[in-house]
Amino acid sequence: MEAIATAPVTFTEGAIKEIKRLMTEDGFDQSQYLRVGVKGGGCSGLSYVLGFDKKEEGDAMFDIEGVTCIMNTGHQLYLYGMQIDWQDGLNSRGFTFTNPNASGTCGCGTSFSV
Repeated sequence: MEAIATAPVTFTEGAIKEIKRLMTEDGFDQSQYLRVGVKGGGCSGLSYVLGFDKKEEGDAMFDIEGVTCIMNTGHQLYLYGMQIDWQDGLNSRGFTFTNPNASGTCGCGTSFSV
């Protein structure tokens, strides 16, 4: 298992709490890890990836407060220093991304450009 000494992203307390809650739901596949990454597409060129997945070749692993995360090492360039939060309000509900590497974002907050 390749590990990153310093996690490239951070999670707020609320995000960690929600992720751990999801991991305790019935039917959760314990062989999967939390994948943080990017993929092409979205309004601004790149979209965030946040979900449970199996480790693949080229993935690095890191631990944040007991949550084992995986990230393709090529994605660190786009995500280093990003903070992931969980919003549970009336107007917005879901994970939000604050990325210091983004030169622009779309209105929905799920895609960005560099």
